[in-house]
Amino acid sequence: MGRAFEYRRASKEKRWDKMSKVFPKLGKMITIAAKESGSDPSSNAKLRTAIINAKAENMPKDNIDKAIKRATDKDATDYQEANYEGKGPHGVLIWVECATDNPTRTVANVRTCFNKGGGQMMNSGSLEFMFSYKAVVEFEQTEDQNLEEIELELIDHGLEEMEVVEDRVYLYGEFSQFHILSKGCEDLGIEVSKASLQRIANDPIQITEAQMEEVEVLIDKLEEDDDVQNVFTNLS
Repeated sequence: MGRAFEYRRASKEKRWDKMSKVFPKLGKMITIAAKESGSDPSSNAKLRTAIINAKAENMPKDNIDKAIKRATDKDATDYQEANYEGKGPHGVLIWVECATDNPTRTVANVRTCFNKGGGQMMNSGSLEFMFSYKAVVEFEQTEDQNLEEIELELIDHGLEEMEVVEDRVYLYGEFSQFHILSKGCEDLGIEVSKASLQRIANDPIQITEAQMEEVEVLIDKLEEDDDVQNVFTNLS
């Protein structure tokens, strides 16, 4: 799963190359996490993870602090998370995760993207069994680390699979074990570079390069929307 995840991440970073798009999305997730369980990262695992991911994208500390403060502002926007499912060109399945203050606007925008991109939205729950919801933790391997020992230690923290791609290590576990797995890494002194929940296709498909270009147009349009946080597909 590591190579596929790395490709999705690299592809996403390429599309998210404009900071004007990246930082607001990251800030929104920080605000949501702080509003849900408090503004102290030491006691709020979701917030701690959001901050780690923001730092991985070089988001300035001032931006992070402002996003946390917005959670306690009485006039702060009230965001809610929403998922939308659909099918793109050439049978590609697409799962869209959003954070929005206006679900009516968001679903209309997502539907327009699908329609104009040669796809269509599907009923909620249609893709539930087509994707596995996984915790994914990434870190850079160092010379002093014994990956076999780390793997054994983290099995008790929900680790299901470890994969090494060059000098990057990817840990996979059930979504319900996300914070336990992340905490296990912290306890072992592992400096986590990214941690997230990923929708990973159970039966990935392959398409041609020309078909991929067509699908990418739809994905690009979806990810350009300010309310869209993540887009997952069943591409291998």
